Amino acid sequence: MARIFITGSSDGLGHMAAKLLISQGHQVVLHARNMERYHQTLDKVSGAEKVLIADLSSMEETIRLAGEVNALGRFDAVIHNAGVYQVPNKQIFAVNSLAPYILTCLIQRPKRLIYLSSGMHMQGNPDTLKLSFDKKECSYSDSKLHVLMLSMAVARKWPEVYANAVDPGWVPTRMGGPGAPDDLEKGFQTQAWLAVSNEDQANVSGRYFFHRKEAHYLPVAGDTSLQEKFLALCEQISGVRFPEDN
Repeated sequence: MARIFITGSSDGLGHMAAKLLISQGHQVVLHARNMERYHQTLDKVSGAEKVLIADLSSMEETIRLAGEVNALGRFDAVIHNAGVYQVPNKQIFAVNSLAPYILTCLIQRPKRLIYLSSGMHMQGNPDTLKLSFDKKECSYSDSKLHVLMLSMAVARKWPEVYANAVDPGWVPTRMGGPGAPDDLEKGFQTQAWLAVSNEDQANVSGRYFFHRKEAHYLPVAGDTSLQEKFLALCEQISGVRFPEDN
């Protein structure tokens, strides 16, 4: 049995992954943005160990969340599922790019880290990664390129951890809309599979998955100098340093 923490698990793909993992007998801690979502999550998901509350658009709340996760003890996997789409660009950067960085740095290092990227990362602009970066410039596509680069940087710096990114596809969630064409089941199954599977295909690191298969990604995501620029940018904004050593 594995112990997993999932951000953004009050609805959508994170919620569905949580239910699947709980049904498989795993111990899952959930995350909700606010008290209203907290109560909704308790009503919708039975068997979760706990639900933690934090608004990931706030650096202070994100840092506090990391402390609350650590107070619960070590986790086998953390799924960075939380994301926002049709909101101001400053909020997109805070939730989609900066929060996963802060939580990665501050939560006790698990055996596996899964980051939710998107096929839209292909339209991400690496030129936004400048230390003079204005958070208002960040698009959704940029943020999904950021999180892919983060997953690859983690895989490079922490070889003992399986760190991978997932494209869940354009699936019919509240974010994706009812007309989204991709397979909803495969969308959430991949992150759950990477969190707990002992299959050789899942026990890898620095990869980008679509529906449980490795997929093509924007090659610039693997540029280590750009990855370092992203880490430096996040440290500059948050004051949280990426831990290089165990």
